[in-house]
Amino acid sequence: MTPPSAQDVAAAAARLAGHAHRTPVLRSRQLDARVGAEVVFKAEHLQRTGSFKFRGAYHALARLTADARRAGVVAFSSGNHAQAVALAARLFDAPATIVMPHDAPAIKVAATVGYGATIVRYDRHREDREAIGAALARDRGLSLIPPFDHPDVIAGQGTATRELLEDAGPLDALFVPMGGGGLVSGAVLAAEALAPACRVYAVEPAAGDDGRRSLAAGARIQIATPDTIADGAQTQMIGALPFAILGRRLAGVVTATDAQLAAAMAVIAERMKQVVEPTGALGLAGALHGGAELAGRRVGVVLSGGNVDLPRFAALIGGA
Repeated sequence: MTPPSAQDVAAAAARLAGHAHRTPVLRSRQLDARVGAEVVFKAEHLQRTGSFKFRGAYHALARLTADARRAGVVAFSSGNHAQAVALAARLFDAPATIVMPHDAPAIKVAATVGYGATIVRYDRHREDREAIGAALARDRGLSLIPPFDHPDVIAGQGTATRELLEDAGPLDALFVPMGGGGLVSGAVLAAEALAPACRVYAVEPAAGDDGRRSLAAGARIQIATPDTIADGAQTQMIGALPFAILGRRLAGVVTATDAQLAAAMAVIAERMKQVVEPTGALGLAGALHGGAELAGRRVGVVLSGGNVDLPRFAALIGGA
């Protein structure tokens, strides 16, 4: 597949208009002071299904033929992409089958079922979700919509950063969570068109830095399933398309420990009154602890999702 372009992100924005929420840009004077910069937050935890993933899922289904949608789609996901594909499929009246791990957060499983999808469970430590999804697509004649390694998905995710730059103006730096790389590669494409001087940083869990290792080595590196509270970033290897995009433009990859993620969640809850899941807090943790020179700059942070069980949320921020 060919990587998408900034023009593809613009086209995706037109297709998503009226379907995806144009999520707000949030500010906090206390966090400005803490970072030492003017910080703007793109509130994708307030997107439909509770994460940015709806953008890519809806855009990918919109690009399918009517016959392909009638036949149905299949996806694999720990939760946010699962919910996004399930809702997008329901909006297009398309059957959806989602491959989800046994340890997926209960709130994400319940929402996926609630949107009408059929779930196939697997063991993330012993089974290959991509192989399971590919087999279902082949055997049942379904269209496979992967969570990040797909040009239409990446173009859709890029619309979050495109909106941020349109609403907040040019930025000096942007911190974006990274699992498989779909969100941050879309951010790079949007920044190329609207803010070419903006330095885009990907933020990974410290325990799951496959993207950092891969970009440093110049080749994709696969790791074991990382042990991190950021369940949305428990990927083993960055996608091929994101790797190609990020290798030419990304300013750098920074990492955040689980303790830093929990602390970022607590700060967001206390200062901004927002519930953000661990993966969704990667951007702020990266801005706070990633070591980039931000003093006096205009800095963007993508809050990528808010799907977290409330008892777990309370436990995480209580221990921060």
